[in-house]
Amino acid sequence: MLRWILGGREAQGTVEKSAALFIGEEQPKNCFTEMQVLKGHFDIVRFLVQIDDLRFASAGDDGLVLIWNVETGDCLFALRGHTQQITAMTSYTFIRGGNAHTALLTASSDRTLSLWDPDSGNRVQNISDLQSSVKCLLVLVRLDVWLSGGNELCVWNRDFELQCKTVHHSDAGISTMVELPKNFIAAAMDKEIVIFKLNLSGSDIAVMAMRHLADHQDTIHSLIHINDGLFASGSHIGDERQPIRVQTESPETDREVHSTHELRWGVYSGGCRQWSVCL
Repeated sequence: MLRWILGGREAQGTVEKSAALFIGEEQPKNCFTEMQVLKGHFDIVRFLVQIDDLRFASAGDDGLVLIWNVETGDCLFALRGHTQQITAMTSYTFIRGGNAHTALLTASSDRTLSLWDPDSGNRVQNISDLQSSVKCLLVLVRLDVWLSGGNELCVWNRDFELQCKTVHHSDAGISTMVELPKNFIAAAMDKEIVIFKLNLSGSDIAVMAMRHLADHQDTIHSLIHINDGLFASGSHIGDERQPIRVQTESPETDREVHSTHELRWGVYSGGCRQWSVCL
């Protein structure tokens, strides 16, 4: 079940849709109006991805990818093909026939990668011989390639052809990735962030680990790009109280606060020569 929530308290339409349950009662303690409950999934929904201004996709532990119409709440397609839970999903926009076309990339615990056409609901590409399941996906629009992360970091082109990959990582594998300037990638592996560099030579691509940042004290759950000079990483350290230290190049400017959560900032300076990390 997927709840569709939009801001505002204006009255909503009452046209019934087969895939949606309309919520009409007042919600005085909720600043948002719950417009519809979209039914179609049979297990936890973990991913929501926008396709365009009128459509989005949902996926989760039931292995289904559902495409929804934003205006009506109708389920347009149920994309079936994965036999286990979806572990990653993202959109992939590329130029085809002079026009921009958006597809969906999905990964599953069944050790497959799939490319879906949301206009037809068809699976147009599939890879099923992976050594392990993929935990995260990242599209590099400027390079027209996409990356899959798990026990390996793999670089693929639009035609699902493997361009290069790294050596086998630890059992924890790569859980999340974020793009940095100048063809750098930050990838979280358990408590560590690894900075990779994509080296391009003509049509050839190679990936190389450049730096290891091992400052977190618990598993890193999220990475986010802030701007061309900053990215942030977040982890949870349980009940143990640890300091958050904002570091600069000058040690005397360090400052500390206490929290049960860690938020770390990576400061990027061209060529991966300088990194400052907030503890």
